[in-house]
Amino acid sequence: MSPLTEVEGRRLPLTRLDKVLYPATGTTKGEVLHYCAETAGPLLAHLRDRPVSFLRYPDGPDGQLFFTKNVPPGAPDWVQTAEVPRSRERTACQVLIQDLATLMWAANLVVEFHTPQWQAQHPARADRLVFDLDPGPGATVVDCCTVACWLRERLSDDGLTAYAKTSGSKGLHLLVPLERTPSDEVSAYARGLAIEAEAALPELALHRMARALRPGKVFVDHSQNAAAKTTATPYTVRARSEPTVSAPVTWKEVEKCTDPAELVFLIGDIGPRLKKYGDLLGPLVDLEGARPLPGS
Repeated sequence: MSPLTEVEGRRLPLTRLDKVLYPATGTTKGEVLHYCAETAGPLLAHLRDRPVSFLRYPDGPDGQLFFTKNVPPGAPDWVQTAEVPRSRERTACQVLIQDLATLMWAANLVVEFHTPQWQAQHPARADRLVFDLDPGPGATVVDCCTVACWLRERLSDDGLTAYAKTSGSKGLHLLVPLERTPSDEVSAYARGLAIEAEAALPELALHRMARALRPGKVFVDHSQNAAAKTTATPYTVRARSEPTVSAPVTWKEVEKCTDPAELVFLIGDIGPRLKKYGDLLGPLVDLEGARPLPGS
């Protein structure tokens, strides 16, 4: 029988804590759970009220990976859920991670957290805009930084403030706090800016996903603004060869990046960064600086 741990009055079986999930670094499941507990403040703030999708990798990133939006089997009855529209005809039930106990229960499943740009009480009304800058073969996050700086200035021209985080993989995410706006309007605006980026940086930026066009380019993925899409939640651990984190970064770090290694952050890096900077994405939570979408 698995030992029980009490978290905020809830008794949880936290299993196989000594299991090595990341052989490249020797990182165990227990260390990943410790990271989630250590960063629970900002992680919970970015998860709050957002229906969570899970990318599960129970045997580590080299094992089976599977994506699910449904409530995992065996979820405790105290885990909060929300009815989420999946189509015009039907809804589905998804987890809300509102407290530390739920966070640790979910982390014990070994997951990446992915969330939409809207909250459960305001379905398909986005309070943030996102660009996923994804480098193709021959390009790196350094190239993403160039595109990110152009997008930051272009968004600023429209009165919008952009914040950056690493994807935790190869690229960079830009996030913009918005006054709540229908997701289809945000998607249309984001697509327009992606097209502008390609026109302004034709040797570097690309607004289409076509594989033949990707080498040496940065795909400005605007599609994650669609109501049905999700993005890796800030501070989530990723299922990569090492326990990388989708970590907020400063614009100075983006501007000065000359080596991809400069924007790789592992779970052990995040505590010191939070002490130094606080939550760099805090304005996305309190919607400080949220502005209307141009033309809305």
